[in-house]
Amino acid sequence: MDFTLTEAQQDLARLTAEVTGKLVTADRLRELDKNKEAAGTPVVRFDEALWNSLGETGVLAAALPETVGGSDFGVLEQTSILREIGKSVAPVPYLWSIVLGAGALARFGSEAQRALAAQAASGEIILTAALSEERNWELDKPVTSAADNGGWRLTGLKTTVPFARQAARILVSASVDGVPAVFLVDPSDASVRVEDQIVTDRSPEAEVEFTGTPAELVGTLSQGAEILNWLLERAWLGLAATQLGVVEKGLELVADYAREREQFNRKIGSFQAVAQRLADAYIDVQGVRLAVQQAAWLLAEGQPATAEVHTAKFWAADAGHRIAHTVVHVHGGVGIDRDHIVNQYFTAAKHNEFALGGATDHLRALGASFAEA
Repeated sequence: MDFTLTEAQQDLARLTAEVTGKLVTADRLRELDKNKEAAGTPVVRFDEALWNSLGETGVLAAALPETVGGSDFGVLEQTSILREIGKSVAPVPYLWSIVLGAGALARFGSEAQRALAAQAASGEIILTAALSEERNWELDKPVTSAADNGGWRLTGLKTTVPFARQAARILVSASVDGVPAVFLVDPSDASVRVEDQIVTDRSPEAEVEFTGTPAELVGTLSQGAEILNWLLERAWLGLAATQLGVVEKGLELVADYAREREQFNRKIGSFQAVAQRLADAYIDVQGVRLAVQQAAWLLAEGQPATAEVHTAKFWAADAGHRIAHTVVHVHGGVGIDRDHIVNQYFTAAKHNEFALGGATDHLRALGASFAEA
């Protein structure tokens, strides 16, 4: 297993860092977080100018297949881009629109669906994925599909769908007679209800309900389980890679603060308790980095990676929790000030932690994977 970064990974990381470094500032993030009415239009936590710039510089298309206008790179390069997006806590849907949406349509979609992927690659449209469902049995409305004169219709409820209001199409996981399948839906259809949800880092997510909504099948029914697994593994790895960038930058910020902040005429970084917290955080960051790189390499090589993806998923959530709280605790009161940049990294890390889930989910998935093996 080779953990050396490819030339393309390094180049794409530098380009992404250059674009985000110029456009993602503390003032810009605070502006997007206001969520007030501006000239009758709600301000959402989506940086359209940044998204357009990533499209113009070729970052969006780079890791997609040539068939949809990409440069034919893959998972490793996408991981490098996501890591840089995490470092800047950039409010853009690269994971959802490019890695999952355009990536899945390019690999499994029809010719018309691949055309949508090409539009997403240029930044012309946004795609997203609805993969989460409510687990409260009283509210549970699993998405199911029924055939309709040669087509399909979806009924059910999805939660925490990223950028649902901004998306031109949504990839939706559903069940057809108990068998998993993936469909493409137009959220502007009258049968779709989109209701905004409030999440930890104030990113745009929504509850989406389908009531007999027309849908296009992605791939074939026999490919349903394969496509869904493809989406889930890349969603989990993508969140873990984003979390890696978040905690790397968070550790950098808190280390700088510990070198500058004084108490009792001493730099706080010289206090044993603070130094130990920072040392533990450093080890945790290295653990997340190793787990993410291992999972990404295996996926890029086309090898089985379920266990490694779940390992990265667990480390990103568990270690991310510890690092995020270290960043806040060492900063003291300013760490929980919503106007301070550190709070952006804390809430981003918490959002990723919640999205990745707890140990029970990881162990259940790993147990299923080993049972199948």
